[in-house]
Amino acid sequence: MTGPVSYWVVIPAAGIGSRMRADRPKQYLPLGDRTLIEQTLDCFLGQPGLNGLVVCLAADDPWWPDLACAQDSRIVRADGGQERADSVLAGLQALLARGAGMADWVLVHDAARPNLTQEDLHKLLATLADDPVGGLLAVPVRDTLKCADAQGRVASTPDRSRYWQAYTPQMFRLGALRDALTQALGAGAVVTDEASAMEYVGLAPRLVEGRSDNIKVTRPEDLQWLSRHSKPH
Repeated sequence: MTGPVSYWVVIPAAGIGSRMRADRPKQYLPLGDRTLIEQTLDCFLGQPGLNGLVVCLAADDPWWPDLACAQDSRIVRADGGQERADSVLAGLQALLARGAGMADWVLVHDAARPNLTQEDLHKLLATLADDPVGGLLAVPVRDTLKCADAQGRVASTPDRSRYWQAYTPQMFRLGALRDALTQALGAGAVVTDEASAMEYVGLAPRLVEGRSDNIKVTRPEDLQWLSRHSKPH
């Protein structure tokens, strides 16, 4: 790679994060001296190669306009959808309206994953710069896994050496990702992340090993852990 990879970012953030048991969506909870989503956006703002960033929010979201970053010219707000995949599709359309090309790289990153390091971001970009499909940050599973039966008993113990935990960012070409999401959603397939949509259309995203502390906040204890262990971006 001779220079920084040019890329766009989509942050789906239309969910409410009910498991946090908070009075607002989890991305607006405090982490340090700012909100969770502000810390997440800082993972990308100021990084080389960034063309622009789209945040996909609920149409009636009242918290976003109060954040200083809402006035940042590099950030565009788009209305998200019912599910993550709907929000990402809306984000891709917003990027096209902003001048992105179908062959441009797009990184999709969780709004509640603020501990992405520059090291991991640069590793993902460099590893996938010439990849024909794209891929995602992931971590090999460390613990023994169990498959359960309908009664909650162990049915089998799979070989953990073949399993990875999917993280974000996930990095794909805009046109290919848009087409994959559209096809998967149209067929009623389960789309839990962007890689699963690419898999649905027969492609094999590349796994790029990242740090295990790039955690996603889903429960109160996650936020408490990050407040003690988060690293500078």
